[in-house]
Amino acid sequence: MAKGKKVTVIGTGNFGSTVAFILATSGSCHNIILRGRNYDVAKGKALDMSQAANAGRKHSIVRAGKDAESMQDSDIVVITAGAPRTPGMNRDDLLLKNAEIVRGYAREIKEHAPDSIVIVVSNPLDAMTYVVLKETGFPRERVLGMAGILDSARMAHFIYEKLGYGAGQIRATVMGGHGDTMVPLPKFTTIAGVPLDDLLDSEEIGEIVKLTKNGGAQIVNLLGDGSAYYAPAKSTAVMVDAILGDTKQIHSCAVSLQGEYGYENIVSGVPSMIGAGGVEKIIEMTLKPLQKERFKNSVGSVRELIDSLYDLNFFDDEKPSQEK
Repeated sequence: MAKGKKVTVIGTGNFGSTVAFILATSGSCHNIILRGRNYDVAKGKALDMSQAANAGRKHSIVRAGKDAESMQDSDIVVITAGAPRTPGMNRDDLLLKNAEIVRGYAREIKEHAPDSIVIVVSNPLDAMTYVVLKETGFPRERVLGMAGILDSARMAHFIYEKLGYGAGQIRATVMGGHGDTMVPLPKFTTIAGVPLDDLLDSEEIGEIVKLTKNGGAQIVNLLGDGSAYYAPAKSTAVMVDAILGDTKQIHSCAVSLQGEYGYENIVSGVPSMIGAGGVEKIIEMTLKPLQKERFKNSVGSVRELIDSLYDLNFFDDEKPSQEK
């Protein structure tokens, strides 16, 4: 366990609470702050989680954050706050509503946790990561969006369902924006080291790609009044662990591109080495022409969201150039 490390989780809904719970019961960090709009709810959940940690003989303590100052000295701040998707609502519909929420927290982080690494989970994720980058002024290494780990996990699950074996041995890769234009990469997907296309034909792989893209919407439709949170929370905790443990592991996450893959001033999901400094290296893979085109479309969908925010005068500066 990384003793003495502090993680603040903003948002006490199903998602934020589950992230804090996983961190507390796994012993990933010693000091966890849970912040939300309702302090009593945050306090009650924090107390419950601290007791759960004791049941598991962990040293983690969860406390409720009453105000922005509670984030002080945080090593990592996780932003999960925002309106959830409901049936019939796509991630784009959440744009302006959640941008206002995320901007407020980003400004608090800049003031009270200026040395922290920020993990953004609020949707639409890539655009919200861009908002945090703009509002904090932090270097891109310290602002990450959680998406690729979740999308890869969903792809791995659907591969297992199709194969009927290999659970825990499937390494799927997904890049691009977190949404309908994500780019699953069968070429870089293996089962215990065996390439996916050695085990499934192109039609079956196509079905898996489609299921992966609709993975979040499927859960939204089944739940009826909310969105997924167990898998997203675990995926977020994986990122926290990689940073606190300085593991140098490669995970796909949303970061600001500065020339990689031919793009500038845009956020998209790409394989990245994660360590104590956040994103310590971006991995540029060799993509096939069709994959390049799909990634271009994915980047374009994120650009449209960011352009919309500029058009609404959400940002104070002018719209930057986004391609080399």
